[in-house]
Amino acid sequence: MATLGIIGAGAIGTRIAQQAIAAGIDVVLANSRGPETLTAKVAQLGTRARAATAEEVARAGDWVVVSILPLAAYKQLPAAELAGKVVLDTGNYYATRDGHIPALDAGEITTSEFVQQQLAGAHLVKAFNNLSEHHIPALARPAGAADRTALPLAGNAPQARASAAELISRLGFDTVDVGPLAESWRFEPETDPYVLPYCADPDAMWAAWVQLVEALRSGTSPQPPTADPGAAPLPPARLRTLLAGTSRKLTADRLIA
Repeated sequence: MATLGIIGAGAIGTRIAQQAIAAGIDVVLANSRGPETLTAKVAQLGTRARAATAEEVARAGDWVVVSILPLAAYKQLPAAELAGKVVLDTGNYYATRDGHIPALDAGEITTSEFVQQQLAGAHLVKAFNNLSEHHIPALARPAGAADRTALPLAGNAPQARASAAELISRLGFDTVDVGPLAESWRFEPETDPYVLPYCADPDAMWAAWVQLVEALRSGTSPQPPTADPGAAPLPPARLRTLLAGTSRKLTADRLIA
């Protein structure tokens, strides 16, 4: 029986866990506070889920999803236990949250290349970082469905990318292989394939982002969006076009840095 390890039981990690269990995959979850703090979440997920330490998750998983923040937390991951594993990295770099990292600000490396440096022995694959958590259950579809959505992935090892694509397919999505981690900037924050193409109303989502930033800069309390922008399928051909045509968004170029 296949097992998915998930380190980081926040919104993205939980949504992925739900999809995995629906696909008949066992799930082992860890967070930074210890297995005992995940009792309620495991009960909600059902009998295919259990809580463990990060080290135990790394050993148990046929694949391991890492969905934690800030970026500094990656240095605390059990690198030895993750060596040789296919590790799906869902993270993004936000300097206002993570602190400025000059190599990332300058575009000398991508965020996942930075993470790969922390997990030198793992086969890192960038995935699930370019859509909102509510898009995961809303857009997941069985293989062959006409309205199946595609997600980009990138990794330095072709076999790891293929293994991650197999998992992501079981979770309900097609994939577009972007190549090595050096190309993963193509779906980092505010690039053309980032979040907006998965929204039913991309303009409303962008307006909400602008409103949030203006509120933060003015020192006023941010207001929630007036309406949920919903979700819209993104087929592989359209995703390929977006990936090919996007420009790189460095920290200084972004609305939300």
